[in-house]
Amino acid sequence: MNKLTDLLKSSRHTVVFTGAGMSTESGLPDFRSPSRGLWARFNPDELANIDALETNQDEFLEFYRYRLNDIKDISPHEGHYILAEWEKEGLIDGIVTQNVDGFHHDAGSENVMEIHGTFRSLYCHDCGKEQDHEAYREGAVHCSCGGPIRPGIVLFGETLPQDTFLKAEEITMQADLFIVLGSSLSVTPANMFPMLAEQNGANLVIVNREPTPFDSHATCVIQDTGIRDVLMETNQILKS
Repeated sequence: MNKLTDLLKSSRHTVVFTGAGMSTESGLPDFRSPSRGLWARFNPDELANIDALETNQDEFLEFYRYRLNDIKDISPHEGHYILAEWEKEGLIDGIVTQNVDGFHHDAGSENVMEIHGTFRSLYCHDCGKEQDHEAYREGAVHCSCGGPIRPGIVLFGETLPQDTFLKAEEITMQADLFIVLGSSLSVTPANMFPMLAEQNGANLVIVNREPTPFDSHATCVIQDTGIRDVLMETNQILKS
């Protein structure tokens, strides 16, 4: 943590990249985990794609209504709030995230690039009209036009939001410190960002429970401590 603190203090432009490990520490299980009850009712691999919305609409809508109800009682953890504080203090420039739960926004971070979209928005797949979360969770899964209501996330088979992706690429190119929190760095094209930063001269820090394909390129790798604890301890050192 002392190494991470020193890198933060000396950095002029720091970017944070977060993956599923950041959210699981809030108690939000990875939806792909076979140990979850979700798998007893649904096959996420079959439903998290655009084809399911078009050919298996009823189960698609039930699956995502289930997931939104899963998320509603879970909150950001202390690490999310520390990142928001660091942004306000100018320690970090922004967050690029693979997560769709919206916890970074909930914690107060402002410059967040959600490259896979977000559950914070719902809209009609046919007419594009924004929809109400509470009504959706209670079962109103169709728009007044008759179209299916869907979360504002990127489904498999859809392209990533280009404006967000380009903004993430731009801020990554400016970084002299790039911190990965809780990502296996196995999903493309999202995993291009840490390598792009490193190739552009940035120090790369990876905090993840399991090894990643990019560990050999990192200035600092932390595997034996949770993300929340890493951020809390680093913040404590910064304030001392």
